[in-house]
Amino acid sequence: MSSLTVPGAVIDFDLSGEDAAGPAVVQLHGLTSSRSRDRVLGLDLGRELSGRLLRYDARGHGHSTGRPVPEDYAWERLADDLLALLDHVYPGEAVHGVGPSMGTGTLLHAAIREPGRFLGLTLVVPPTVWESRRAQAGTYESQAALVEAHGVGALVALGQEAAPPPAAPAAPPTQPDVAPELLPSLLRGAALADLPTAAAVAGVVVPTQILAWTDDPTHPLSTASALHELLTGSTLTVASTAEAVAGWPALLSAQVLATAGSA
Repeated sequence: MSSLTVPGAVIDFDLSGEDAAGPAVVQLHGLTSSRSRDRVLGLDLGRELSGRLLRYDARGHGHSTGRPVPEDYAWERLADDLLALLDHVYPGEAVHGVGPSMGTGTLLHAAIREPGRFLGLTLVVPPTVWESRRAQAGTYESQAALVEAHGVGALVALGQEAAPPPAAPAAPPTQPDVAPELLPSLLRGAALADLPTAAAVAGVVVPTQILAWTDDPTHPLSTASALHELLTGSTLTVASTAEAVAGWPALLSAQVLATAGSA
């Protein structure tokens, strides 16, 4: 594993397939997860890629460090980290970006800021944005207060009361891959996070694949549909079963090959 120091954090990352030909891929994860936890959750979509792959833990997650400052975990700041990491690992090279939820928000902020950085995007279970984000922000604030009052276990227990989306892969129980003292700040940072305007999102013109699933209020189909309408030429695939989600790594691999061929 390797690391990069950025303002307020040290980002931990790993590389695979560095001797392979073809485009590089950067893989992100969701809020309170990490690259190792995503493997346990069945959301490691890069597992079928044979080329160059950069995987990293967002600040405050997994093996990356952070500080208890909510603003550090808004998607704009996470996009700063992503672009700095790409400058460090793949200077001057366009890459393919893939990531679920918080990773989707991070990728879109980065692609709006530096569109030439990306050959293509795979946006996985897009989270609440714009109008739906306001209600979700209140949920994150309540969760932060719960952790401060009763600890991480109370948040985990709360999450176990909700039925998972029907398409979520079967996985053993997991804990947030976040230091307990940072978790309230991460949640409050998520409450601050949102996408730029719809017009700004519509300006992203790279080939984009959107992978969504049903019956998940935190990752509603309304967001996936809105992004599909805004992103010219994008595709939208909706899964309602875990078997369908098991096919997502192959969809990512096919898109990476296709965008490489058209570059």
